[in-house]
Amino acid sequence: MIPIPSQRAEPAMTPDMTLRGPEFDASAIRNGAVSIITMVISTIRRRRWVILGAIGGSILLGILLTILMTPRFTASATLEIQRETGSFVNVQGVQQKDSAVDQEFYNTQYGLLQSQTLAERVAADLGLSESPDFFRTVSIKSNQWFDSAGRPLPAMRRARVKAAGSALLKSFAVSPLRLSRLVTISFTYPDPAMAKRVIDTWSSDFVKLTLERRFEMTSYARQFLEGRIKQLRQRIDQGQRDLVDYASREGIINVPVTSNSGGNNGSVSVTERSLVAGNLTMLNDELNKAIAQRVEAESRLNAPGGSVQEALQNGAISTLRQRRTELSAEYARLMVQFEPNYPPAMAVRRQIEQLDAAITREENRVGSSLEQEYKAAARREQDLKAQVAQLKTDFLDQRRRGVEYNVIQRDLDTNQQLYDGLLQRYKEIGIAGGVGANNIVVVDPASVPQSPSSPNLLLNLLAATLLGVILGGGLAFVLEQIDQGLSDPGEVNAYFGIPLLGAIPKVETNALEALSDRKSSLSEAYLSLQTNLAFSTSHGVPRSLAVTSSRPAEGKSTTANALARSLARSVGRVLLIDADMRSPSVHHQLGIENRRGLSNYLSGDDDVTSMIYNTVYPGMDVITAGPHPPSAPDLLTGSRLDNLINQLLEIYQCVVFDIPPVMGLADAPLISSRVEGIIFVIEAHSTQKAMARVALQRLAAAHATIKGAVLTKFNSKRAHYGYGYDYGYGYGYGQEDKAPDA
Repeated sequence: MIPIPSQRAEPAMTPDMTLRGPEFDASAIRNGAVSIITMVISTIRRRRWVILGAIGGSILLGILLTILMTPRFTASATLEIQRETGSFVNVQGVQQKDSAVDQEFYNTQYGLLQSQTLAERVAADLGLSESPDFFRTVSIKSNQWFDSAGRPLPAMRRARVKAAGSALLKSFAVSPLRLSRLVTISFTYPDPAMAKRVIDTWSSDFVKLTLERRFEMTSYARQFLEGRIKQLRQRIDQGQRDLVDYASREGIINVPVTSNSGGNNGSVSVTERSLVAGNLTMLNDELNKAIAQRVEAESRLNAPGGSVQEALQNGAISTLRQRRTELSAEYARLMVQFEPNYPPAMAVRRQIEQLDAAITREENRVGSSLEQEYKAAARREQDLKAQVAQLKTDFLDQRRRGVEYNVIQRDLDTNQQLYDGLLQRYKEIGIAGGVGANNIVVVDPASVPQSPSSPNLLLNLLAATLLGVILGGGLAFVLEQIDQGLSDPGEVNAYFGIPLLGAIPKVETNALEALSDRKSSLSEAYLSLQTNLAFSTSHGVPRSLAVTSSRPAEGKSTTANALARSLARSVGRVLLIDADMRSPSVHHQLGIENRRGLSNYLSGDDDVTSMIYNTVYPGMDVITAGPHPPSAPDLLTGSRLDNLINQLLEIYQCVVFDIPPVMGLADAPLISSRVEGIIFVIEAHSTQKAMARVALQRLAAAHATIKGAVLTKFNSKRAHYGYGYDYGYGYGYGQEDKAPDA
């Protein structure tokens, strides 16, 4: 059994559309693209007259509008906008580089060129706001702005100027030239001379407006800086007074200090320093020197052999020692020759003793001198320490009292710096405001246009053609959506997931007459249907078949009849059973009576032989539907239908049932579950896809084996893709026997 999709119409997955990992096979994408292209080409081919009609109508309309349009002339001028250089508000490190703000600057200039203020100024300068003719030309009602004689009303001047400016802006355009400072401005108007005047006035007014805006900016800046300078001057004066009063009250005395702060450039800076801090610095330096002297004296005093070293370095002691050495040498020479009691030797010895005493006295004096020097250095150190400690106390006390002094001093310095900076800027603004440099230059002035810029016939025709293509495509799409029938054989498998057994062409003559001609396209189509059906099972054509459709008059009875004829010629004896007991038609097609038939057997009559009718077609017999039963579903729910099929298959090679449509009736699902295969008939260009899908779902729910679909009444000229949904009930009961549904 072939499954029937239950969702909305979507192409069924083919073997080439299997998934490979997370991506679709490239062939699936290619097939989808080909299907879409085929659908578009098919739609264009079928709806070509609609599309061509829309294009033709649009072109005619474009030509007509071009003829009726008023010629308009465009005047243009080229301006050069230089980047503004220099500013009285430049602050280093704050303002952006020119390269970073160029685009912003030029976009601003383009916006100013299209500003409402500039447009109103141009309108006022040219007197357009006072001209009723201008408002009539631009299609603006101006009766409320002028009196009956056409004179402007003074009270409405502002409204007129605003409306005139807006009208000018609608026809004004700005076109910057890429990668340059040039910009082209243009204005379009029915009068070429007026178009030139507008552009000339626009250019000059833009230059004037730029200068005026710059002057207004400097004027405002001057006023602002004057106020700020006045405030800062008052703050500086008050800060100086507060600083002097506080220093006098707290006894803070600062002295100026000059220092070279400029390195090689020789600049000199003057700062203030408190007197206590200066004294403390000076005494601290002296204390450091006293400590060094005391340490040096102490080291000389306490050093091992310190007195001897000092004595050795003493000149008097050195002289005495030298004299003693000489006398000792002389005494030793005398002792070599004389005795110690020798008078000259004794005299020499007494001199030596005197020199030793003198040396001892001198050494004692040197040691006493070192000790006195050390004590003096220690006393001086202590005195300086006491003074430094006192100055430290005074300095810390002054620091505590000088906090407020420093706050006042910092505020005063800050205000002084701000004052100096603003004063410098104020002088620069005065110079810049007097220069009045202009950065707007008219490179190419406007000239009177000689030929109209609009209407452009070629451009209008291209636009009309494009509009026609769009309208034609839209109409074709709408018609495709309205056309809900199945109009292309390739859609059968894509929409329903069942194979297409054959496409039966539509014939202008009676279908039964066309079937009589073995060489007709209709006969060939049904022969192709039989051939495809033979491949649906392993044993060839299913022995029991049922032909149905979703609704009446789709060609199911004709298909059952034609298939039975074709099978009779190829496989042997075939029996055609008209199982549509609600609205039978087989007996009309074959011209036989309908006194006894299927309803009689299902009601309990076992004489099947009396119900079989021979036909003029060799090997083909028929069982008609028989009389109308009260309830066809009740007859079909029993086991007699199964018994009938088994009994007939012993006689015939194939049994073909013409059963009722599926939608709204229970007959088709009841019969379809008893036969080996179902052939589902779909009328091309008419049967709605949704209805056919629902019908197939009902058959699938009844466990029917659907062998495929047959597309009947197919017109190849209308082959396309479409979708639709609609069906109804009420088929069968109370109706008279109808003619063949071919």
